[in-house]
Amino acid sequence: MEGISVILEAMSLQTAALTLIVTALLSYFLGNCNGAILISKIFLHDDVRKHGSGNGGLTNFQRTYGGNKLTLMVIATDMLKMVAAVALSWAIFTVVMPLEKPPLFVKYWAGMFCVLGHVFPCTLHFHGGKGILAGGTLALLVDWRVAVFAWGFFFLGVVLTRWVSLGSILAATAFGVSSAIFHPTPSIAVPALLAAGLIDWKHRANLLRLLRGQEPKLSLRKKAEP
Repeated sequence: MEGISVILEAMSLQTAALTLIVTALLSYFLGNCNGAILISKIFLHDDVRKHGSGNGGLTNFQRTYGGNKLTLMVIATDMLKMVAAVALSWAIFTVVMPLEKPPLFVKYWAGMFCVLGHVFPCTLHFHGGKGILAGGTLALLVDWRVAVFAWGFFFLGVVLTRWVSLGSILAATAFGVSSAIFHPTPSIAVPALLAAGLIDWKHRANLLRLLRGQEPKLSLRKKAEP
């Protein structure tokens, strides 16, 4: 078994609820560590949200400042915070639960709140990124089959069209659907679909521009200043 029922059977309701709340808050605040915003402020004394699409994410960072070492730092920050959220939550449940290892649900639980923290960070006035890199990292952590579907659709969309937004929408959708297929337990399928839906919802403006043929395509160069 890999759902929340394992936790409820191994722990009292009060202990389970407290542990779930603690790991949710921990994961959410780790999600607040937005790579694009932090790197732009610390190293460039700027805010990436003041440029381009106004989004605090990797794509807008790259389009604004160009592909460089700082871009790699943004990627590392957003990936490592998801790794930290999942690892710490897993460790907490390992200590609290009288079992050999926690169920897979714990990873999805932590991942969902980390994505939420990235998209709506309370420490950054709830104006964050779109969560695709954090979500892609979660896919790598939960199941290699889910990762193949999510990253496969992302690269397929980007390589064929050069639209990062289209690849992101396809990847998020593939993550949610494949998680529900490979792990049909409701307590896993629901967080996965919620995280995927949140990422897709954050791309709604991109989807409208795609339908209108107005979405900019991927470029490795910094956008020229007017």
